[in-house]
Amino acid sequence: MNDEKKFRRHDKEIEKKDEFEKRVLQVSRVARTVRGGKRIRFRALVIVGNRAGKVGMGLGKATEVVDAVEKASRIARKNMIDVVIKKETIPHEIEVRLGAAHLILKPAKEGTSIIAGGAIRTICELAGIKNIVGKILGTANKINNSKATFKALEILSKDENGTSKKS
Repeated sequence: MNDEKKFRRHDKEIEKKDEFEKRVLQVSRVARTVRGGKRIRFRALVIVGNRAGKVGMGLGKATEVVDAVEKASRIARKNMIDVVIKKETIPHEIEVRLGAAHLILKPAKEGTSIIAGGAIRTICELAGIKNIVGKILGTANKINNSKATFKALEILSKDENGTSKKS
């Protein structure tokens, strides 16, 4: 009887984790100098989404790559946003500047697919946006471009409802 409960609990955990798809955008080795030498850690940028209007971003650091990815995944699940999708695209064009990051997102006709590079492509795929045109004009930094893309998607959500739909 006790083994069955463990098994069922394990099944629920698997179902819960499978609801969201995760993609590792970047893994960086970072070092800081301390008295005895250098301490090496790993930083991971992870995007998590359900391909149905929910997407999240997380940045985690740890001494092992696997731990950094897991930490970033947990953070991404906590920082989920709802994305407004109309006819498999975004409602209107938007241009965002966040620090050195500068990007443009435009709605596209059905059948266009995702015409965007880097962070924009991954975030839009995991959010469930099927047709969009995006261009990164500023920095090539994936973290800043991801933050700018999330800012753009949040602004679109605010435009639709008048208030932010962060969850």
